[in-house]
Amino acid sequence: MSGGRQRSMFTVHPNQQSESGIHGQTYLLETLTNCTDPLKAIEEFQVDNGIHLPSLRQMLPLLDLHGIRRLDFHNSILEALRDKLVAHIEEIGKKEGRDRDRKLKDMLAKSFPSVHIKQLRPIIMAILKNISHIDDKYLNVLVKDTELYKDTDTEVKRQIWKDNQSLLVNEVSPLLTQYIREKENILFDHNNLTNLFFTPSPKLRRQGEVVQKLAHMIGSSVKLYDMVLQFLRTLFLRTHNVHYCTLRAELLMALHDLEIQDIISIDPCHKFTWCLDACIRERNVDVKRSRELQGFLDSIKRGHETVLGDLSMTLCDPYAINFLATSTIRILHHLINNENLPRENHVLVLLLRMLSLGLSAWVMIDTQDFKEPKLDSQVVTKFMPALMSLMVDDQVRALNTKMPPDERESAITIIEHSGPVPDAVQAYIQESSVACTVAMYYTLHVAKAKDRLALMRILGSLANCDHDRAFEDPFLHFLVALLIQQVEEFAAEDFCTVIFDEFFCTGLSRENVVRHVLKLVWHVYPKLPPSRLSTLTKVLQPSSTHDEAVHKLYTDFVEKISTDTEPPPEPPSFDYLESPLMSVPTPSHY
Repeated sequence: MSGGRQRSMFTVHPNQQSESGIHGQTYLLETLTNCTDPLKAIEEFQVDNGIHLPSLRQMLPLLDLHGIRRLDFHNSILEALRDKLVAHIEEIGKKEGRDRDRKLKDMLAKSFPSVHIKQLRPIIMAILKNISHIDDKYLNVLVKDTELYKDTDTEVKRQIWKDNQSLLVNEVSPLLTQYIREKENILFDHNNLTNLFFTPSPKLRRQGEVVQKLAHMIGSSVKLYDMVLQFLRTLFLRTHNVHYCTLRAELLMALHDLEIQDIISIDPCHKFTWCLDACIRERNVDVKRSRELQGFLDSIKRGHETVLGDLSMTLCDPYAINFLATSTIRILHHLINNENLPRENHVLVLLLRMLSLGLSAWVMIDTQDFKEPKLDSQVVTKFMPALMSLMVDDQVRALNTKMPPDERESAITIIEHSGPVPDAVQAYIQESSVACTVAMYYTLHVAKAKDRLALMRILGSLANCDHDRAFEDPFLHFLVALLIQQVEEFAAEDFCTVIFDEFFCTGLSRENVVRHVLKLVWHVYPKLPPSRLSTLTKVLQPSSTHDEAVHKLYTDFVEKISTDTEPPPEPPSFDYLESPLMSVPTPSHY
C-alpha cells in the first residue's frame, strides 16, 4: 500500500471536522492511536474517504505499481473538480432572481465548514463572491481569521468594511500614500523634463492604478464611498495637501466612467464636477458651460450648504486651479484686444468666483463654516485693470522688438518708462489669494513667451504672495521647467538677481523650495557666473532637518558640478504642449 501510509491530503481545522463531515489528520491520528490493527484501519480510512467510483478501484493498484502516489492522484482529481465547480458557481452568479441566491446560500451552508481547508477554499470564496448579502455569521469568521480575510475577494470585503472601518483604513492607506508619492515624484523629478505635472488629460489621470483600485474597492456601495471621502477630507485637513482634492475629483469621475448610478445619482457634486471636468478636458469654458457651472453654485438650497465643502475641494484641485487661472489670463488678453472692462465679462467674474471658492477650501472645511466666500469686488474693478495695464506694457515691449531698427528707436521711451509693477497689483498680490494666483499664472505666461523683461518685472512681487501661494509645488514645478528653457539668460547677473535673490531665496526656509531650486540649478549651472554658483551651493546645503531626498539631491548636484565637464544637453522644447497661457480665445467664446 505505497499510497496508503501518506499524510491526508487535507488539513482540516479541528473545530470544523465534525461539522464538515471530512475526517482529516486529527481523526486519523486518533484512529491509529486507539486501533488494534493499524493497517486495517488505514485501509478502511481509504475506502471511506476515497473516490466512490467502482471502476476506479481496480486502477489504484496499477497506479501504485507505477509509483504514482495516491496523494498526487487525488490532488489532481481535486483540482480538476474544484475548477469545474468554481466555473459552475460563476455561471450561477451571472443569473438573476431569488432562485440564484437560494442555490448559492444552500451551497454556502454545506461548504463553509470546509473554509479552513486551503485546497477547498476557492470554492467557498467563489460562492461568497456571488452572494449579494452575506450573513454576519460567515463574515465574522472571515474577519477573525487573518489568513481567511487575506484570501477573501474584494466583493466580499466590501460587506466586511461597511461595519469594520479600521479594516478599510488599513486597505486604503497604502493606496493614498502611493498616490501622493506618485504626484510628488512628478513634481520633484529633476531628470525627466518632459514629465510635466499638468500634461495628462483628466481621462488619462483617472485611469491611474490607485484611482481604479479605489473605485473597485468601493463598487456601488454608497456607504464605502462616503467613508473614503471622509478619509480624504480628514487627510486634507491634517496635511494641507491639495493632491487629496485631486483624488476626490478623479475618484468621482472614475465612478462616472464606470456608470455606477447608485453613487453618482446621489453625489450632489457629480454634475458640477462632470461639467468642470469637460471644461478642463477641452481647455475652454464657453457661455453655455459657464451658465451650467453658475447654476450649480446658485442652486444650493438652505440647509444643504455643506455641499460647498466638497465643491471647494473639487475646485482646490491643482488641475482645476490651473484651468481657472489659465482661462482668466486668456480672457484678460481678449478684453485688452477688444478694449472691454473686466467687470463687464460674466465668464471672467464666474471664474474668479470659483477660484475664490477653491482657494478657501481648507479654511471652510476646517471651520465647518460652509458659506461661499464673497469675491472682493475690488479684485475685479482695481486689480484686474491694473494687471491689464501691466500686460499692455509687456505687449508693447514685445511688439517693439519686432519693429525695424528705425521704428524701434521711436518706441524706446515707452519701454524705459514702463516702470515697476503697478501699486494695485503689488498690494492685491499680498492681500488676495485670487489676485496672487492670477498674477502667478501671468508670470508663467511671460516665462513661456521668454519675455525676459516682463518676467524680471513681476517675479519679485510674487515673493510676498498671500499665504505664500507662489511657493506651492505645482506652480514652482512649471515655473522651473519654463526657466530651464531660458538657460542662456542665467549668464546675466541681473537676471539671476531677480530669479534667485528676489524670489527663490526668500522661500528657502521651505524644504520644497530647496528641491525646486536644486532642480533649476542642476540644469542651468554651466551658464551661472562662478560667484553665483558658489553662493547657491552654500545656501542650498540642506540641514539635519531636511528630508533624505534633499540631502541625496544636493550630494548628487555637488558631485555633478565637480566632475561634469561636458555641456548639458539642450532642454526639450515645450512646443508639443499646449502653452499654459499663450492661447487667446476668439471673441465668440466670451
